Order: sequence, then C-alpha cells, then structure tokens
Amino acid sequence: MAEVIIVRDQTEAGSVAASIFAQQISTNPCTVLGLATGSTPLSTYAALAATVAEDAIDVSGVRGFALDEYLGVPPQHPESYRSVITREVVEPLGLNPDYVFTPRGTGPGITQAGAEYEDMIAEAGGIDIQILGIGSNGHVGFNEPGSSLASTTRIKALAEQTRKDNARFFDSPDEVPTHCITQGLGTILKARQLVLLAFGANKAQAVAAALEGPVSSAVPGSVIQQHPRATVIIDESAAAGLAHAEYYRHAWRSAQILNAVSF
Repeated sequence: MAEVIIVRDQTEAGSVAASIFAQQISTNPCTVLGLATGSTPLSTYAALAATVAEDAIDVSGVRGFALDEYLGVPPQHPESYRSVITREVVEPLGLNPDYVFTPRGTGPGITQAGAEYEDMIAEAGGIDIQILGIGSNGHVGFNEPGSSLASTTRIKALAEQTRKDNARFFDSPDEVPTHCITQGLGTILKARQLVLLAFGANKAQAVAAALEGPVSSAVPGSVIQQHPRATVIIDESAAAGLAHAEYYRHAWRSAQILNAVSF
C-alpha cells in the first residue's frame, strides 16, 4: 500500500516531496533521478532547488532520466522535454546537463529509441527515485489507458484528452504533437522509490481510481499499488474522491510522531 500524504496546497506538497529527494541525494550523491515534466512537479523542483542551495547539497554526481519526450520535436524546441527539463530542473538545481537524459524523439532508427533508453537506464544502475504526476484520465508518463502493465520505453499515440491538457504549453492545440516516446509502466515500476503528486479537483477521480480501485490497464496510475515503496502527495481537492482519506491522514500523523521518537 502506498503512503498517502494529504496536504493543504502545492507549496506544502513541494516541501514534503523535496525533503524526500534531498535526503536521497544527501545519502547518495550519485543518485539517479526519474524526472517528470508538466506543472505538477514545479513546486517540488523549486523547493528542492532552494534546499540544495541552502544546505549546500552536492549534486555534481546526480544523474537524471526524463519520463518522456514528444516524437518529432527537436531537442532545441522550447516545449521539447529536453528544453523543459533544462529550464525547470537542470539549471535551478545546478545539475550537470551531460548527466541528464531524455528519450530520443527524432533521428534515424527512431523505432529503436525505446530500447536504447532502457539500456541507458540500466547502465546507470537503474532509477533510485522517480517523480510522477497523473493525468485526468489516469495516465502516468504518457502511458495512456490500455497500456500494458509490463510495458517498457516505446512510442505511443497521445490520447485526445492528453493533447487537450497539454495544449496550454503551445500556441495552438494543432501544434500539440500526436505521438511521444515514454517510459513504460514496467520501467517505472523498476525504480526503487516512487513519489506521485496530484493537485486539483480534476485529478480526484483519477487519484481515487489509482489508489483504491483495481489494478488495471484502464487506469495506468493504478500500478503504483504494486510498488513496495511508493509515496503519494496530494492536496485536499485531489483527495476528495478517496474513501479512506481519514485513515491516510491518521497514518501520516502517526508516522510523523514515530519519526520524532528516539529509540
């Protein structure tokens, strides 16, 4: 069962999540991060950047692998995930850009790009801690409903709802790519720790289905139930559909008390 933390807002969520990532990096300066894009993780990246600067955490050896990339969008495009990760993660945290990777979305032999990325992750020793968001239709990464629970990095068609959700990042909806290359659900489950974030009432149904519904390819985010070390951080609006919200609050308060006790 995932640890579910219900917080007031995105700022508090960012602080909680950043503390998890900062502890991981402090423990292992060569940590391999799994990086998500979009608006959901921004408060976490901002809080982590502040913590890295304030506590002088050494990030020179940290490596990172993005969850996905648009197909056919060159790396220099401002909305490529290569550019987004550089702006939102690499530069604020002071990471070495040569140690941060995104799946290849252009170039010859593109059908082999997924296998290439899987090999790169394996050669890095696997991902230590993966940050995730969840789409309003339950997707994680760009694993849309119907994705195999054992899938690896591959090319996928984007659902129309996902394209609509991402249209805010482009000048017009017609500019949103129709395909992507994304880490698979099986790839995500190989990470040693997962941190999933969700905010807003439009995510409440997806969060409830992912955490309390059956594990199903119809709700790709439900694979988080199969991970032995998963933390879910959500605001009150995103938690609105949870049947066991009070228990999650109680469990989190209890964990805080235990952490404060010296044995």
